[in-house]
Amino acid sequence: MSTVTPIAKNILIVAGDVSGDLHAAGLIRALKEADPDVRITAIGGKNMQAVSDNFLFNLACKGAHGFIEPLKKMPMWIRLLNQIRDYMETKNPVALIVVDFYGFNHQVLGMAKHRSIPAYYYVTPQVWASRQYRAKRLAALTKKMFVIYPFEPEFHQKFGGNAVFLGNPLLDIMPLPAEKSYDVSDHKKHAWKLGMLPGSRMGEIKRLTPVFYQAFKQTLKEFPNTQAYMFLLPDADEQVFLDLIGEKPHDNFHLVKDKNYELRSQMDFLLACSGTATLENALLGVPMAVAYKMFWPTYQIAKMVIKVPYISLVNLLSRKEVVKELIQQDASARALAAETMAMFQNPQKLADMRAELLKLRASLGETGVAKRAALEILNDLKQN
Repeated sequence: MSTVTPIAKNILIVAGDVSGDLHAAGLIRALKEADPDVRITAIGGKNMQAVSDNFLFNLACKGAHGFIEPLKKMPMWIRLLNQIRDYMETKNPVALIVVDFYGFNHQVLGMAKHRSIPAYYYVTPQVWASRQYRAKRLAALTKKMFVIYPFEPEFHQKFGGNAVFLGNPLLDIMPLPAEKSYDVSDHKKHAWKLGMLPGSRMGEIKRLTPVFYQAFKQTLKEFPNTQAYMFLLPDADEQVFLDLIGEKPHDNFHLVKDKNYELRSQMDFLLACSGTATLENALLGVPMAVAYKMFWPTYQIAKMVIKVPYISLVNLLSRKEVVKELIQQDASARALAAETMAMFQNPQKLADMRAELLKLRASLGETGVAKRAALEILNDLKQN
């Protein structure tokens, strides 16, 4: 096991959403493995709480995204920022690490800068996609950024940022792709496995759950043995999804809480929300279509600021349309069913998409990302 010389350190780590909580927890475990004397104070979610020495607030369950929704959370954020300010002034952490969640975390970074606390960004927000001016601010506020895509260091360098790519931390979490064959004797009668990922935030869950369910019902007309699996977060309330479906679910429909991606990796095709889920699917080698339905005012603003040609990480990283993207009104049950049936009608399309997705996995580095980042941070701090 690689270690550094033990140092008594109090490190503050802040994450603001479900995926950030997961990545931060992995980094915390790596920090403690590298140096058992490290003491972690955390703001984030349940995964961070389980591995931290001191947990201040569950921000991951309160997180807001987009342009309009965060305004509703402002009073809570102000109270929490005041708490963080008090913590910095009374406990004097030796370092701050923030994970994604720019809207909140850039303010935390500003407080650390004002108090000369060295700051690191683990899983840097995708400022290359929109509002690129934020890259200059990140450069000024951080000692080092650990980016998750291989093209990002060059982008941040143009704005004066110290960014390093050590691999994508999803590789530390995701299993290897399962063996898969699309050699189907009778595609009409085959028991296709259709997965559905309506998201982790209530807004997208409300918008996508009924659409995905109706797409499945339409698919059944041509492929009657299709089995559908809607994937829920571990702490999700199943009744919420049943209410959104609005009827007694079909016998072939299942609400599932997957452990370790075991069931998702068995899917033949997935209907997925935009976001980290699409990259997870790619790492599993599972073909998909991506649906993107936002709160209408948020979408209008997003159209003005987003500077990339695709919305899914898979297409952005591949620099071509590997997976179908259906946006706003185009993300209808009819369109999603049509895409699903086209795939089931021609299994070779599924095999071809899987091959493209596995190429993408190979471009994102090797496992051990959190461990490498932890060692860099601790060695940096030892030199201070």
